[in-house]
Amino acid sequence: MLRIAICDDDDSAVAAHKKIAETCMMQSGSAGEITAYTASDNLLYDIAEDGFFFDLILLDIEMPGSTGMEIAGKIKPFLPNVKIIFITSHIEYAIDAFELSIFRYVPKNDIEKRLSCAIQDAIKLIELEDGKAYTIQTNSRLEKIPYKEIYYIERDGKNASISAAGGTSKVRKSLQQVYAELDAEEFIYIDRGYIVNMIHIMQIRDGMAVLKNGVSLPVSRAHLQEVKSQIHNYWGMHI
Repeated sequence: MLRIAICDDDDSAVAAHKKIAETCMMQSGSAGEITAYTASDNLLYDIAEDGFFFDLILLDIEMPGSTGMEIAGKIKPFLPNVKIIFITSHIEYAIDAFELSIFRYVPKNDIEKRLSCAIQDAIKLIELEDGKAYTIQTNSRLEKIPYKEIYYIERDGKNASISAAGGTSKVRKSLQQVYAELDAEEFIYIDRGYIVNMIHIMQIRDGMAVLKNGVSLPVSRAHLQEVKSQIHNYWGMHI
Protein backbone atom coordinates (compact mmCIF):
# COMPACT_ATOMS: atom_id res chain seq x y z
CA MET A 1 0.00 0.00 0.00
CA LEU A 2 1.32 3.41 -1.06
CA ARG A 3 1.83 5.93 1.76
CA ILE A 4 2.04 9.63 0.88
CA ALA A 5 2.59 12.64 3.16
CA ILE A 6 1.81 16.23 2.19
CA CYS A 7 3.28 19.10 4.19
CA ASP A 8 2.47 22.77 3.59
CA ASP A 9 1.60 25.53 6.06
CA ASP A 10 -1.20 26.69 3.72
CA ASP A 11 -4.42 24.70 4.31
CA SER A 12 -5.73 25.41 0.83
CA ALA A 13 -2.47 24.22 -0.76
CA VAL A 14 -2.60 20.99 1.26
CA ALA A 15 -6.15 20.37 0.07
CA ALA A 16 -5.23 21.08 -3.56
CA HIS A 17 -2.15 18.88 -3.49
CA LYS A 18 -4.08 16.08 -1.79
CA LYS A 19 -6.72 16.18 -4.51
CA ILE A 20 -4.04 15.91 -7.21
CA ALA A 21 -2.36 13.01 -5.38
CA GLU A 22 -5.68 11.17 -5.00
CA THR A 23 -6.35 11.54 -8.73
CA CYS A 24 -2.87 10.23 -9.57
CA MET A 25 -3.34 7.20 -7.32
CA MET A 26 -6.71 6.45 -8.87
CA GLN A 27 -5.34 6.76 -12.41
CA SER A 28 -2.42 4.45 -11.63
CA GLY A 29 -4.66 1.94 -9.87
CA SER A 30 -2.61 2.20 -6.67
CA ALA A 31 -4.15 1.64 -3.25
CA GLY A 32 -2.86 3.78 -0.40
CA GLU A 33 -3.35 6.54 2.10
CA ILE A 34 -2.45 10.21 2.28
CA THR A 35 -1.52 12.01 5.51
CA ALA A 36 -1.64 15.81 5.54
CA TYR A 37 0.44 18.16 7.71
CA THR A 38 0.40 21.93 8.09
CA ALA A 39 3.45 21.99 10.38
CA SER A 40 6.77 20.48 9.31
CA ASP A 41 7.75 19.69 12.90
CA ASN A 42 4.73 17.40 13.22
CA LEU A 43 5.79 15.47 10.11
CA LEU A 44 9.31 15.08 11.44
CA TYR A 45 8.05 13.99 14.86
CA ASP A 46 5.82 11.29 13.38
CA ILE A 47 8.73 9.90 11.36
CA ALA A 48 11.55 10.26 13.90
CA GLU A 49 9.67 9.51 17.12
CA ASP A 50 6.64 7.42 16.14
CA GLY A 51 8.22 5.50 13.27
CA PHE A 52 5.76 6.56 10.56
CA PHE A 53 6.72 5.25 7.11
CA PHE A 54 6.11 7.08 3.84
CA ASP A 55 6.95 6.15 0.25
CA LEU A 56 6.48 9.69 -1.04
CA ILE A 57 6.50 13.13 0.61
CA LEU A 58 5.34 16.39 -0.97
CA LEU A 59 7.15 19.23 0.80
CA ASP A 60 6.74 22.99 0.54
CA ILE A 61 10.17 24.58 0.90
CA GLU A 62 9.07 27.97 2.23
CA MET A 63 7.49 27.20 5.61
CA PRO A 64 7.80 28.95 8.98
CA GLY A 65 10.13 27.34 11.49
CA SER A 66 12.05 24.53 9.82
CA THR A 67 12.11 24.86 6.03
CA GLY A 68 11.37 22.02 3.65
CA MET A 69 15.09 21.76 2.87
CA GLU A 70 15.94 21.34 6.55
CA ILE A 71 13.15 18.83 7.12
CA ALA A 72 14.24 16.76 4.09
CA GLY A 73 17.76 16.57 5.48
CA LYS A 74 16.42 15.33 8.84
CA ILE A 75 14.02 12.81 7.25
CA LYS A 76 16.58 11.06 5.03
CA PRO A 77 18.40 9.22 7.87
CA PHE A 78 15.07 7.66 8.92
CA LEU A 79 13.66 7.06 5.44
CA PRO A 80 16.68 6.82 3.11
CA ASN A 81 14.63 5.54 0.17
CA VAL A 82 11.69 7.95 0.47
CA LYS A 83 10.86 9.94 -2.65
CA ILE A 84 10.59 13.68 -1.92
CA ILE A 85 8.94 16.20 -4.25
CA PHE A 86 9.77 19.82 -3.43
CA ILE A 87 7.20 22.51 -4.18
CA THR A 88 8.56 26.06 -4.22
CA SER A 89 8.49 29.49 -5.81
CA HIS A 90 12.26 29.86 -5.85
CA ILE A 91 14.18 28.07 -8.60
CA GLU A 92 17.55 28.50 -6.88
CA TYR A 93 16.61 25.74 -4.44
CA ALA A 94 16.81 23.16 -7.23
CA ILE A 95 20.60 22.83 -6.89
CA ASP A 96 20.38 22.09 -3.17
CA ALA A 97 17.51 19.71 -3.83
CA PHE A 98 19.82 17.67 -6.07
CA GLU A 99 22.32 17.33 -3.25
CA LEU A 100 19.58 15.88 -1.03
CA SER A 101 18.67 13.30 -3.72
CA ILE A 102 15.25 14.89 -4.16
CA PHE A 103 13.08 13.05 -6.66
CA ARG A 104 11.56 16.09 -8.32
CA TYR A 105 11.34 19.88 -8.07
CA VAL A 106 7.95 21.47 -8.88
CA PRO A 107 7.55 25.26 -9.31
CA LYS A 108 4.38 26.74 -7.87
CA ASN A 109 3.66 28.72 -11.03
CA ASP A 110 3.01 25.45 -12.93
CA ILE A 111 1.66 23.32 -10.11
CA GLU A 112 -1.35 21.73 -11.81
CA LYS A 113 0.58 20.12 -14.66
CA ARG A 114 3.99 19.55 -13.09
CA LEU A 115 2.85 18.14 -9.74
CA SER A 116 0.57 15.58 -11.36
CA CYS A 117 3.38 14.37 -13.64
CA ALA A 118 5.85 14.23 -10.74
CA ILE A 119 3.52 12.17 -8.55
CA GLN A 120 2.70 9.76 -11.37
CA ASP A 121 6.40 9.28 -12.10
CA ALA A 122 7.15 8.70 -8.41
CA ILE A 123 4.39 6.07 -8.16
CA LYS A 124 5.81 4.25 -11.21
CA LEU A 125 9.28 4.21 -9.68
CA ILE A 126 8.06 3.06 -6.25
CA GLU A 127 6.15 0.18 -7.83
CA LEU A 128 9.17 -0.65 -9.96
CA GLU A 129 11.42 -0.90 -6.91
CA ASP A 130 9.07 -3.05 -4.83
CA GLY A 131 8.81 -6.80 -4.55
CA LYS A 132 12.02 -8.43 -5.80
CA ALA A 133 14.80 -9.75 -3.57
CA TYR A 134 18.12 -11.56 -4.08
CA THR A 135 18.50 -14.65 -1.89
CA ILE A 136 21.79 -15.83 -0.41
CA GLN A 137 21.49 -19.35 0.99
CA THR A 138 24.21 -21.36 2.70
CA ASN A 139 24.20 -24.21 5.23
CA SER A 140 24.14 -21.69 8.07
CA ARG A 141 22.07 -18.76 6.83
CA LEU A 142 19.33 -17.50 4.55
CA GLU A 143 19.47 -13.83 3.60
CA LYS A 144 17.12 -11.90 1.34
CA ILE A 145 18.25 -8.52 0.01
CA PRO A 146 15.56 -6.40 -1.70
CA TYR A 147 16.65 -5.34 -5.18
CA LYS A 148 15.75 -1.73 -4.40
CA GLU A 149 18.29 -1.71 -1.53
CA ILE A 150 21.20 -3.00 -3.62
CA TYR A 151 23.56 -0.22 -4.71
CA TYR A 152 26.20 -2.25 -6.52
CA ILE A 153 27.93 -5.62 -6.69
CA GLU A 154 31.66 -6.02 -7.14
CA ARG A 155 34.06 -8.87 -7.82
CA ASP A 156 35.98 -9.83 -4.68
CA GLY A 157 38.31 -12.68 -5.53
CA LYS A 158 36.13 -15.78 -5.92
CA ASN A 159 33.22 -13.96 -4.27
CA ALA A 160 30.69 -11.37 -5.32
CA SER A 161 30.33 -8.60 -2.74
CA ILE A 162 26.87 -7.01 -2.59
CA SER A 163 26.72 -3.46 -1.20
CA ALA A 164 23.22 -2.58 -0.03
CA ALA A 165 21.43 -0.21 2.32
CA GLY A 166 21.70 -2.77 5.12
CA GLY A 167 25.42 -3.37 4.71
CA THR A 168 27.70 -5.63 2.67
CA SER A 169 27.08 -9.33 1.99
CA LYS A 170 29.28 -11.82 0.17
CA VAL A 171 28.28 -14.83 -1.87
CA ARG A 172 30.73 -17.39 -3.25
CA LYS A 173 29.71 -16.95 -6.86
CA SER A 174 31.11 -15.16 -9.87
CA LEU A 175 29.82 -11.75 -10.85
CA GLN A 176 28.33 -13.27 -13.99
CA GLN A 177 26.45 -15.89 -11.95
CA VAL A 178 24.93 -13.23 -9.69
CA TYR A 179 24.02 -11.09 -12.70
CA ALA A 180 22.21 -14.03 -14.31
CA GLU A 181 20.37 -14.82 -11.07
CA LEU A 182 19.24 -11.20 -10.65
CA ASP A 183 17.76 -11.27 -14.17
CA ALA A 184 16.58 -7.66 -13.83
CA GLU A 185 16.97 -4.82 -16.32
CA GLU A 186 17.92 -2.27 -13.67
CA PHE A 187 21.28 -4.00 -13.05
CA ILE A 188 24.03 -3.22 -15.56
CA TYR A 189 27.77 -3.77 -15.92
CA ILE A 190 29.72 -0.53 -15.77
CA ASP A 191 33.06 -2.34 -15.67
CA ARG A 192 34.22 -5.97 -15.72
CA GLY A 193 34.35 -5.84 -11.92
CA TYR A 194 31.16 -3.90 -11.13
CA ILE A 195 27.42 -4.30 -11.57
CA VAL A 196 25.33 -1.28 -10.56
CA ASN A 197 21.63 -0.76 -9.87
CA MET A 198 20.61 2.04 -12.27
CA ILE A 199 17.93 3.19 -9.84
CA HIS A 200 20.71 4.48 -7.58
CA ILE A 201 22.84 6.24 -10.20
CA MET A 202 22.66 9.99 -9.70
CA GLN A 203 24.92 10.94 -12.60
CA ILE A 204 27.82 9.87 -14.81
CA ARG A 205 30.65 12.34 -14.33
CA ASP A 206 34.32 12.25 -15.36
CA GLY A 207 34.12 8.55 -16.13
CA MET A 208 32.57 7.74 -12.76
CA ALA A 209 29.08 6.58 -11.77
CA VAL A 210 27.97 8.67 -8.78
CA LEU A 211 25.48 6.79 -6.60
CA LYS A 212 22.86 8.07 -4.15
CA ASN A 213 24.85 6.73 -1.18
CA GLY A 214 27.81 8.94 -2.11
CA VAL A 215 29.96 6.19 -3.60
CA SER A 216 31.63 6.81 -6.97
CA LEU A 217 32.54 3.81 -9.13
CA PRO A 218 34.67 3.72 -12.29
CA VAL A 219 32.95 3.22 -15.63
CA SER A 220 35.32 1.60 -18.12
CA ARG A 221 35.87 3.44 -21.39
CA ALA A 222 34.59 0.41 -23.25
CA HIS A 223 31.29 0.57 -21.31
CA LEU A 224 30.84 4.35 -21.03
CA GLN A 225 28.62 5.04 -24.05
CA GLU A 226 26.69 1.82 -23.54
CA VAL A 227 26.05 2.66 -19.88
CA LYS A 228 24.78 6.15 -20.76
CA SER A 229 22.53 4.65 -23.44
CA GLN A 230 21.15 1.98 -21.10
CA ILE A 231 20.34 4.56 -18.42
CA HIS A 232 18.62 6.81 -20.96
CA ASN A 233 16.58 3.93 -22.40
CA TYR A 234 15.66 2.55 -18.97
CA TRP A 235 14.22 5.79 -17.66
CA GLY A 236 12.65 6.54 -21.02
CA MET A 237 10.68 3.28 -20.73
CA HIS A 238 9.74 3.52 -17.07
CA ILE A 239 9.22 7.23 -16.37
